[in-house]
Amino acid sequence: MSTTLADVSRLADEFPVLRREFDGRSLVYLDSAATSQTPQPVIDAMTRYYTESRASIHRGVYPLAVEATDLYEGARARIAGWLGSSVEETIFTANATAAINLVAYTWGRSNVGQGDLVVLTEMEHHSNIVPWQLVCQDRGAEIAYVPILPDGSLDLEALDALLAREPKLLALAHVSNVLGTINPVASIARRAREAGAVVLLDGSQAVPQLAVDLRELDVDFYAWTGHKAYGPTGIGVLHGRRELLEAMPPFIGGGHMIRTVAAADSTWTDLPWKFEAGTSQIAEAIGLGAAVDWMEAVGSERIRAHEETLVAELLSRLDGFPGLSVYGPESAAERGALVSFSLEGVHPHDVGEILGRESVCVRAGHHCAQPLMRRLGVSATTRASFAVHNSVGDVERLLEGLEQVRRVMRLD
Repeated sequence: MSTTLADVSRLADEFPVLRREFDGRSLVYLDSAATSQTPQPVIDAMTRYYTESRASIHRGVYPLAVEATDLYEGARARIAGWLGSSVEETIFTANATAAINLVAYTWGRSNVGQGDLVVLTEMEHHSNIVPWQLVCQDRGAEIAYVPILPDGSLDLEALDALLAREPKLLALAHVSNVLGTINPVASIARRAREAGAVVLLDGSQAVPQLAVDLRELDVDFYAWTGHKAYGPTGIGVLHGRRELLEAMPPFIGGGHMIRTVAAADSTWTDLPWKFEAGTSQIAEAIGLGAAVDWMEAVGSERIRAHEETLVAELLSRLDGFPGLSVYGPESAAERGALVSFSLEGVHPHDVGEILGRESVCVRAGHHCAQPLMRRLGVSATTRASFAVHNSVGDVERLLEGLEQVRRVMRLD
């Protein structure tokens, strides 16, 4: 199903920040891969908690506390159901980074040992590299990377060669935050499991853009974050295979995650609360539940179709742009809702700053993917990323801004 221009206009109206102007120019937000904007229904849900249902959860038996608990756990249930997970396997964290670190410090330090192999890919975000470096340094294990091919895809023959070494873990991005590559994760996960590896997916870019069904992917751990999925900051999610979660020790100790506390030891409560020590992100979880409701109402297929159309338009318009190089798959069907590029003779930060003067918001830098930048032979790129509220008019504004970059930098 396509998303019409009228639909886009209606959806854009639900994002208060998009009404802003800078120097008389309307805001064009093309940085959703970093942080998405938040629709009004999500803001309203969080505000209602603060104004109508503010209380701690799980402990109180008075009506206000029961109501807050129901809102919080109701959000968890809807989030789990939307992605094909279960309540017990859906753990709230601070963000995707915290979710991956939870796995690294609990499963990783219990299962990765001297001489073991952990396999990552060259396209990983630092959050899916550094935690595994720390584990491997601590345990005397080895890290190996699946290389990328010139078209931005993973070298699956190299992956198979690494899987033949029977790694303990394969951790990879569902969608690259730089190249936009949509990895064939279901097929990769099946091959990894046949090799005896546990599989962790970083779904931070995928959940806001694609129809994700964890039952079909059948991976062991899936991490994502709310602030890229039209939700608030400060909330992320880890979905884990139940038998693995039950065997893992807690990550953080304290209140809420215990069943009993004695003088010398303690016992832990049930999943998912075993991994949720301390006061929870109540408003944030409620907001993320509202964001999931909002995306579900729009429809993942419609979101994907609309953003793919915008990516195809931008790729087409950038083809032949003087001095400009695009990174990642050539086809919009093979990439997520982002395009990273460089302009010869201009640092990406200068591109981003000049575009900002035109009220066009893009991201410039290494995108927390320095190993990938080295693989591409650049220090940084400029990245334009789309959301469901963007339009072809936003693509036009970006292109006008890039022409302004050429004029300011005297590239003609």
